[in-house]
This record gives sequence, structure tokens and C-alpha cells, in this order.
Amino acid sequence: MRKILLTILFAATANLLAAQQPLIVDLWPEGAPGENGLTEVRNPDGTYSQVTDPELEVYLPKAGDANGQAVVICPGGSYSGLAFIHEGRDVARWLNKYGIAGIVLKYRMPGGNRMIPGDDVRKAIETVREKSAEWNIDPSQVGVIGFSAGGHLASTAVTHYTSPANRPDFGILVYPVISMSDELAHKGSRKNLTGADLYSDDIAAFSNETRVTADTPPVLILFSDDDGGVDPRNGTAFYEATKQHGVPAEIHIWPSGGHGWGWRDTFRYSDEMKSIVARWLDERR
Repeated sequence: MRKILLTILFAATANLLAAQQPLIVDLWPEGAPGENGLTEVRNPDGTYSQVTDPELEVYLPKAGDANGQAVVICPGGSYSGLAFIHEGRDVARWLNKYGIAGIVLKYRMPGGNRMIPGDDVRKAIETVREKSAEWNIDPSQVGVIGFSAGGHLASTAVTHYTSPANRPDFGILVYPVISMSDELAHKGSRKNLTGADLYSDDIAAFSNETRVTADTPPVLILFSDDDGGVDPRNGTAFYEATKQHGVPAEIHIWPSGGHGWGWRDTFRYSDEMKSIVARWLDERR
């Protein structure tokens, strides 16, 4: 009897581990455009710095549980690295519980080439749609979520798309860097994205609150009022722009939490935040 129970337990554990293993997809199998001149580092905690090798980590729910939605996840890291765990993989696994495919984007750092991250997020959205039949995804239900500098990249996705193929259907911006203005910019992210030489054209091009149009997809914006890393007015500026152009939007600002809480349970309002995200995603269907 004990042997039978051990066999059953081993099989169940093996199935669980197999279900948690992501698909690794080369984002640019024929070669990525542009060079950043960096040397990629994988840190002991599972995060990345100076990324040069863009990939998708694809976490799919069980076929019978899939509701057709997919979210491309952009971890933060000031455009110098990626917080790949609590702003990436943890989010993807949580999405799977709701039948949503979670696709973590390991995007390249700019390294002096400011167009590289935007190229990667647009390619990621295109790839998800190209793989939609294989991955049991509705191509009209592909969105993006981003954190901090990854929030800037997600806001780039919803405002700098170049075709229907890479326009997200919705966006979630979590304590996002939005503006490149002197008043609101996160200076480290701005320098890492645009380089040391900043011109007025760069400020206009990458201040995404100025890029909102009537065709911008619906957005959800999340912040803490006491965020000492990224000024919460980045979020309110983007929200105000959506109102000017009639774009459906929702914003939540919690009284405390600081910056960088991601999907950590240590964030005091974590359960409330996740409930809001789950409800908002359900309403997009």
C-alpha cells in the first residue's frame, strides 16, 4: 500500500512540475534588429542584467482551463536589468490560475539604442498572435502588463504600436515610469533608455502620456501614494491623457507600499490589488 501511495504521489508531483515548466521561445529566431553592445548577466537570484538575448517564457494554463486571454509581462529594472521573479514568473503563474496565458518577456536593454525595448515588446505581441492557435489564445485578447520601467515599456506598447498585429488589446501599468520630463522622469530609467545626451525630441517621443490617442486600448493603472522610486504623477498624467481622448481607464492609488511590490504577498494591499486585476481582466473579455 505504501508503495502504491508513493507511486501516486510521485506521479502527481511530476505532473505538477511539468505543468509549471514554461516554453522558451526565441523572440527573434532570424536575428534581432539593432545592437546594444552589452554582455548579458544572469544573477544568482534569477534576475537578469544587461540583457542581450531576448526570449519569451510562456506559461500556459491547462487547455481545459484556458479562457483565451494572454498577457505579455514586462518586468521592471530601470532599463538596466529585469526583476524576473516577482514582476515576471510569479505574475505568469498567477494568471494561469484564472485560465490566462502568462508570457514573460525577457527584453533587451537599450545600451545606447533606445529603440530596442520597443522593438522587442511589439515583436512579443506579434509572436503571441502568430502562436495563438497553438497556444489556445484568442488573438483579440492579447494584452500587456508592465512594472516600473517595464511599465514604461508596456505604455510604449499601448501608444507606439505600428500595426494591428502589435497593438495590445489592453494594458496594465503597475507603478509605471511614463514621462521623460524633468519634473516627472525617473532619471535612471531615462538615462538608461535615451542615453546621456537627451534632446527635446527624445522627451517628446518617450513621454508616453503625450502619445495617447482615441485608439489607445483600455488601461488599468496601479500605484502607491508613497512611492519614492517613481513619482505617482506618472500614473495620473497617463490617466488624465486617457480622459482627454475618451480611452477607457481605471486607476488605483494605495496609501502605502512604496515601490517595487510586484506580486509579493508582503505588499499590504496585495490581495485587494490582485482581486482588482482579476476583475478588470474578466471585464475585458
